[in-house]
Amino acid sequence: MEIDPAVSFEDTQTAFSYKSDRALWKANIVFTLVNHPVVSALATGAARVALALRLPVKGLIRATVFEHFCGGETIEESNSTVSMLAGFHVGTILDYSVEGEKTEAGFDKTTGEILRTVNLAKGNADIPFCVFKVTGIGDSSLLEKLQSNEKLTPADHAANAQLKSRVEHICQQAAANEVRVLIDAEESWLQDPIDKMADDMMRKYNTARAIVFNTYQMYRSDMLENLRNDLHDAVKNNYFLGVKLVRGAYMEKEAERAARLGYPNPIHPDKAETDNAFNKALQFCLDNKQRISLMCGSHNEYSNKLLTVLMEKHSIRPEDKRIWFAQLLGMSDHISFNLARSGFNVAKYVPYGPIESVMPYLIRRAQENTSVAGQSSRELSLIRKERQRRKGAA
Repeated sequence: MEIDPAVSFEDTQTAFSYKSDRALWKANIVFTLVNHPVVSALATGAARVALALRLPVKGLIRATVFEHFCGGETIEESNSTVSMLAGFHVGTILDYSVEGEKTEAGFDKTTGEILRTVNLAKGNADIPFCVFKVTGIGDSSLLEKLQSNEKLTPADHAANAQLKSRVEHICQQAAANEVRVLIDAEESWLQDPIDKMADDMMRKYNTARAIVFNTYQMYRSDMLENLRNDLHDAVKNNYFLGVKLVRGAYMEKEAERAARLGYPNPIHPDKAETDNAFNKALQFCLDNKQRISLMCGSHNEYSNKLLTVLMEKHSIRPEDKRIWFAQLLGMSDHISFNLARSGFNVAKYVPYGPIESVMPYLIRRAQENTSVAGQSSRELSLIRKERQRRKGAA
C-alpha cells in the first residue's frame, strides 16, 4: 500500500524536544555503545559481573542506560517521567520490569506492585494502560508443564491455582477501575496456557469494551490464524477483542530450542515474512474495528505509517480510543512524539524497578538493538541529526 507522508518521522526537533542538550549527549553515548555488538556485549557482561560482586557501579548504570530506558527504581521516582511524557500528549504504561522471581512470595510481591500501577491509573489519562508478564507472577516451568500436558504434582496444581488467582485479581481490579491491561507475550513453549488465561479474562471483562488485551507476536507463522480464531471466539461469545501487535522478542531463543529439540522453528523464515504478517494483522484489525481494539506495539516506521493510512481509509479519527501506538521509553522517539503531535493516541512503555533487578531487561534492550538490522544505527543517526540542528540554531 502506498504510504501518505502526512505524518513525518524525520522531524527530530519534535522527536527530541523533551531532551536537554546533556540528555541528548548521553543518548548519543548509549546508542554508540549498543551500535557495536562486541562492545555492547562486553559492557553488559561487565555490568552484570560488577553488580554480582557488589562493586560500586550502580551510579554509572543509573546515569546512563538506566536513566535512558527506565523511569526510576520506584513508581514514585517514575512520576516525573509520567508528567514529562504527558506534557507532549504521550501516555505512560508503567512496566514493573523485575525478572527472575522464583518463589510464591516473590510472585505475590510482583502482583502487589502491578496492582499499585492499576490503582494509580484509575481515572488518570496520563496512564492509559497497565501491563504484566505472566512469568512475573508465576513459574515458567509450570507454564511449560501445562503446555506440554505433563502430569501435575499436587504442588503444581496449587501453584497453578495461585497463578490463575493472581491473573484474575489483576484483571478484576483493572475492570473495576476501568483501566485497560496488557498481558505480555512469552516464548512459544509457554504461550498456550497464557493465551487461555487471556481468553478467559476477555470473555469475562470485555463485555462492554476491551479492558484486557492479549499480545500477538507476529514473527510466529501461526499468529495470523490465531488472531482470526480469537476474533471468531469474540463474535461467538459476544465480547470485545483486545489486541496488542508486536513483531516478537525471542527470535534467537526460539530458533535455538527448535534446533536442539528437533521441531520446526515456529518463527517466519525471514524479516520480510514477519513484516508482511504484521501489516496484514493491522489491516485485519481495522477491517474488524467494531469488535477489535488495537495497540500497535512497533518501532517500524512503515507499519506505524501504514496504520495512520488505514485509520484514514476507515474514517477513524486519530484520537479514537480504540487505536493506540506504543514504543519503549528511550527508543523510536521520532515515531512516538511525531505521532502524538499529529493527534494520535501514543503511549510509552516506562520500565521501573531496582537497578539490579532490571538489569536483565536492560541487557535484552541492548541485545535487541544490536540484533535488529539498522535499529541502533537509525536511532544514532537521528540523535546526531538533532545535535547538529541545535548547534546550527545556537
